[in-house]
Amino acid sequence: MEVLVYGAGALGSLVGGLLARAHEVTLVGRDPHMRRVREDGLRIDGAVDARVRPRALTDGTHRTADLAVVTTKAYDTDAAARALATGEYDAVCSLQNGFTEERLVAALDPTVLAGTASYGARFAEPGRVTCTGVGEVVVGALSGGTDPLAERVGSAFEEAGIETTVAADMPRRRYEKLAVNAGINGPSALARLSNGETLGGPGGEAAREAAREVARVARADGISLGDDEAVAAVERVAADTAANRSSMCEDVAAGRRTEVDAIYGAATERADRFGVPAPTCRTIASLIRAWEVGEGVRESG
Repeated sequence: MEVLVYGAGALGSLVGGLLARAHEVTLVGRDPHMRRVREDGLRIDGAVDARVRPRALTDGTHRTADLAVVTTKAYDTDAAARALATGEYDAVCSLQNGFTEERLVAALDPTVLAGTASYGARFAEPGRVTCTGVGEVVVGALSGGTDPLAERVGSAFEEAGIETTVAADMPRRRYEKLAVNAGINGPSALARLSNGETLGGPGGEAAREAAREVARVARADGISLGDDEAVAAVERVAADTAANRSSMCEDVAAGRRTEVDAIYGAATERADRFGVPAPTCRTIASLIRAWEVGEGVRESG
């Protein structure tokens, strides 16, 4: 399968690199990382060890592939969609945080699949990424049910040795993923702690309540996700990635813009739509946004 990975940072490089073990892969990212991959190939170390030579570009416009995998930060979704709209693809699959698929659907003609990825990835240096934990990739139809394209994509991931599930319940899984992100990202970023330390300490109370709020929003949206199920998902991910720091914690540590709008904005906007209280998610969001304004990576107001 020909695969283009748009947004080859840590996760995109890991997923694209693993796919390159069995498929023709093009990474689209930024220099100097792409330049080093072009020159010396991509090295993956950590929980997975591999060296591959995918094509590496900084311009993702006017490309063609069977599948485009989107792994940009959620706030770069619209830019990714504009670039992908100039190319030709059979399917597009998002492995991003937040509910970005609807924005891709609005901008693109190909079928947009929903996806999640629980592999841990850390950018080590140009040309090298570290797999901090083997998880799985889940793909499926955005609206749920079976989809031949999702089956084809899942088979391609499995051929490359990636733990993969093709799921018929993606609407529920998207909300569960949002609950996990809401439970771990903000509290760990504010506390500057690893995932395990966040859930195991005083921050765990806020983490679990944020997950419960997302579960209540899901049920108001007609998706069956119990409070206990959402909390269990957060605890499971935190245990599996105990030593890792969340992407939002890494962003805060580096003084970068976060995905607060994609995660907590998605939760609170839907809470407003369905009349569901979400005070914990709102508080976490306001504190992260206040930090962004103070750092100058977000405009006030």
